[in-house]
Amino acid sequence: MEICEVEYAIIGAGTAGLGAFSRIRKQTDSVLLIQHGPYGTTCARVGCMPSKMLIAAGDLAHSIKEGAYFGIDGHNQVNGKRVFERIKEDRTEKFVGSVLKYVSSIRDQFKTEGKATFIDQHTIDVDGKLRVKADKIILTCGSTPYVSPVFESLRHELDTSDTIFELEDLPKSLAVVGLGVIALELGQAFHRLGVETTLYGRSGRIGSFTHPDMQREVLQTLQQELNIIPQGNFTHATKVADGYELTYRTDEGEIITKTYERVLLASGRTSNLHTMKLENADLTLDSRGLPQYDLQTMQCGDAAVFIAGDATEDLPLWHEAYIEGRIAATSAINFPARKEGKRVPRMGVYYTDPQMATVGVDYKSLNPEQTIIGRARMAHGPRHEIYNDKRGMIQVYVNKDTGSLLGAEIFGRGAEHMAQTLVLALEHKMTVDEILQMPVYHPSLEEVMKEALNKALFQLK
Repeated sequence: MEICEVEYAIIGAGTAGLGAFSRIRKQTDSVLLIQHGPYGTTCARVGCMPSKMLIAAGDLAHSIKEGAYFGIDGHNQVNGKRVFERIKEDRTEKFVGSVLKYVSSIRDQFKTEGKATFIDQHTIDVDGKLRVKADKIILTCGSTPYVSPVFESLRHELDTSDTIFELEDLPKSLAVVGLGVIALELGQAFHRLGVETTLYGRSGRIGSFTHPDMQREVLQTLQQELNIIPQGNFTHATKVADGYELTYRTDEGEIITKTYERVLLASGRTSNLHTMKLENADLTLDSRGLPQYDLQTMQCGDAAVFIAGDATEDLPLWHEAYIEGRIAATSAINFPARKEGKRVPRMGVYYTDPQMATVGVDYKSLNPEQTIIGRARMAHGPRHEIYNDKRGMIQVYVNKDTGSLLGAEIFGRGAEHMAQTLVLALEHKMTVDEILQMPVYHPSLEEVMKEALNKALFQLK
């Protein structure tokens, strides 16, 4: 067996891993990047970019269909084959291609391919052919779609976000398992492209909002367009002649048995660390079986092991992976000295229609006695009136004593842009009064955000 000794081993060449490699490579030649599976990052291959391309197609079809209100009578015919051809072409040329170009520029001495597993805290086995001894190890191995036990026997036949974009054409019917970001975005896109789509939840929760009023608003609004069964469990799944027969028991005891041409498993992703023999690494693990780590340094306990990106199962977002990869690299470079990285306020966006966005601290984590809620409905916004899109509302969460913005939950047209404004305010630790000094153009979607902030300010005074 070949043995390789380096100062740094980086497990995974996704967004976090490549960022860590770039930073460490500026310091030393003693680094090895180990990748299992195709290059290209989750975001570019099977995540952010192809999903938004499918959403764009669905939204365009929906806009044409809904044009009569504006005096535009349009008709469209969805060409499913062309939809997927365009996704694959643009993904290859515009997104994955740029990543592959960077990876190909990395000299062979700095990278290898294979499945990495721990032998001990400083030793990695790669496919039983290479043994890597490293002073410091950075875990950026990403994640894999979660498959619940009821679907395990069909794991290699059903679709996940890793395989759904490889379809040649749109199916006639689709069951979507889950009510998180992947499920809602893709489920709505397929529905708008003419696919008979049903979305199944487990706990009754939908999306990422933690305030019960926001949860209700999302479910009631999306159920007006989509067939959503929010709470229950699948009890059986089997392959039949014309697709897959699923049996689902609702929380109220109703049994639903239905056949779909395809099934999309979209109930979250699980860290690839679970298959890396972590028991050999002598790390302190949490209840999920993943390493405990410091959010400011990404260091796992006191070990010379660092973690970043989707491997943590905590913040599966591109910008968080980008930041964490660089924090982990900086911490590893400075080890054993402690070097904290700069974190940014949390922000997440669902590209559903209406959009969902969360900023800052979750409502469930706040003290209700110390929190003021400023609420406004999108129906009050003149720009929303112009678009004839009055769905949704925004809630801003404010510290009762200081007037500082703590967080926000936004559901409606323009949520992504309001989130960008509010996350900037959080970054600069602004009070509600200070945020309201910023100009808001008229008419703009952000006027609803201003109304919510004004209501919070009124309560403060």
